[in-house]
Amino acid sequence: MSSNWIVEFADHYRSSLLEPKSSGKCRKEDEVRNLQLQFKTRLSLPLFTGQKLEGEHGAPIVVVLINANTGDIVQSGPESSVKLDVVVLDGDFKKEDADYWTQEEFKKYVVKEREGKRPLLTGNLEVTLKGGTGVLGELEFTDNSSWNRSKKFRLGLRVSPGYCDNVHVCEAKTEAFTVKEHRGESYKKHYPPASDDDVWRLANIAKDGSSRKRLNEAGIYKVEEFLRQLSMDSKKLRSILGKGMTDKKWKVLLDHAKNCTLNGKLYVYYHDNGSDLGVIFNNVGQLTGLTANGMFCAIDRFSLQQKVIGKFYLFHAIYKGQPLTLDYHLNFYLHCHYSIGMTVDHGAVPNNLMHLVMLHK
Repeated sequence: MSSNWIVEFADHYRSSLLEPKSSGKCRKEDEVRNLQLQFKTRLSLPLFTGQKLEGEHGAPIVVVLINANTGDIVQSGPESSVKLDVVVLDGDFKKEDADYWTQEEFKKYVVKEREGKRPLLTGNLEVTLKGGTGVLGELEFTDNSSWNRSKKFRLGLRVSPGYCDNVHVCEAKTEAFTVKEHRGESYKKHYPPASDDDVWRLANIAKDGSSRKRLNEAGIYKVEEFLRQLSMDSKKLRSILGKGMTDKKWKVLLDHAKNCTLNGKLYVYYHDNGSDLGVIFNNVGQLTGLTANGMFCAIDRFSLQQKVIGKFYLFHAIYKGQPLTLDYHLNFYLHCHYSIGMTVDHGAVPNNLMHLVMLHK
C-alpha cells in the first residue's frame, strides 16, 4: 500500500469529521477495502463499426465491483448499487498487467469522437450495479480506430459523478482492440462456427489465403467437412495445410473448430446390403453408436470389438456412403442413455427427436 494512498485516506478521514455525509456517498470505512471495477467477460473480437458489442461466444458483458484485497464481489452497502459510465480509452492506456492508476491518468486517456463525427460509442453508456454486479447494455462503435494514436481502443468503466465521492474506486479497462470498418465484416470469423460455414470462417484460415486453397483442392469447403477429416485422419488434414500451419496456429484452429454448432442430424450406415448391423454418426463424422436388430448401443458402452467395427464402418460410411432421403420414422432419443441391447420402441419415442438420414454402401 503506497504512502500517497495513506495520506489521501487520512485527509478524507479528517474532512469527514467536519462535513456530513450525503446519502449518495459510499461509507468511509469501505475505503480500506481497495475497491476496484472489473470486466469479467472478454470481448468478442474482431470488432466492426455498427456491430453490437458482446462477450466471447455471444455472452453478455458482465462487470463487477470487487474488494481487491480479498477478490470478493462487494454485494452489500451503497457502493454495491452505484451507477457506472462506459467510456472509450486509448489502447495505449497502461499495460495489461497494470492494475492501479489515478483518476487523472484515467481521464487523460479517454477518447472522444473526431471533429464532425457522431459520438464514438453509442447506445446505453450507463450501467447500474445490483449486488456489485452489472451487465452492459447495447453498445456499438461508429468509427474505426485507425485514426487513433495507438490504432486501438479499450473500453473503460468508471463510477458516475455523485456516487462514492468519499472513496476512490479504481476504474476498469478491457484489453486493447482494433475496430474495423463494417465492410470488413465479410471476412469475420464466426464464434462459434456453424457446421455449414465456409471453412475460412475458422481461425487461422484466411478467406483468400493458401490454407483455404489447399483445403478446397482436397475437397474440404465447409467446417463440417474439416471436422469430418479431422475425425478420420488428423495427420492427413495437418499435411494438407502445409508447413505454414505452425503448432500454435494448429491448436488455435482446432480449439475454434471444436466449438462448432452441429446441425443435429445423425446418420446410419449399413456396410452390407441387407445387414442389420449399422453404425450411427453425426454430421462431422463423430461415432455415436451402433444399431442391430432394432437395438441401440451407445458409444460409451462399446466393447473393444465394437469400437473396431464402428471405426471400420465409419470409414466406409464417410468415404463410400451415398445420402438418401430423411427417414422420419427412425428416431433415437438422444437425451436418454440406452443400455447395451436395449430395444428402441419407435412408437413410444417423443416427436421432438433428432432424425436419422439413411445412407447405403
